Amino acid sequence: MKSIELQILKTLYEQDFYAWVEQTAELLRLQHWDTLDLEHLIEEVVDLGKSQQRALQSALRLVLSHLLKWKYQPERRSRSWQVTITRERLNLDELLQESPSLRRFLNDAEWINITYQRSRREAIVETGLLEDDLAIGCPFTVDEILDLDFYPNPDE
Repeated sequence: MKSIELQILKTLYEQDFYAWVEQTAELLRLQHWDTLDLEHLIEEVVDLGKSQQRALQSALRLVLSHLLKWKYQPERRSRSWQVTITRERLNLDELLQESPSLRRFLNDAEWINITYQRSRREAIVETGLLEDDLAIGCPFTVDEILDLDFYPNPDE
């Protein structure tokens, strides 16, 4: 019987993901360990972690691209840039409060550089500036990136 229930659950995963989630949650609550679709459950737990990392990287990328615009186009600074920088810094703070282990990515120079290069590309496309106009390496420290009051000056 358990084998049939497990097969039904695996089929449900492919046909109706939300129903699979509800059924899996119920099986976990009831501690019916032998009927859990462990293969897909493990996959989803791993994806939850990746999702958190992507959220961190997305917020960081937005902060960085807007800080670059702020630094390299001071004549075009706007309240909307400031709002975006503040909102995404707050998002970063929330993510780090909820999952402190994500901070290790902010201490990973390669990860920061990859994120910065994407931000730099966005800023180049959005501003029309040349690649040579923007710093090749991230010109901001992690502390500056997270600091709600930090806004770079053009000559820094």
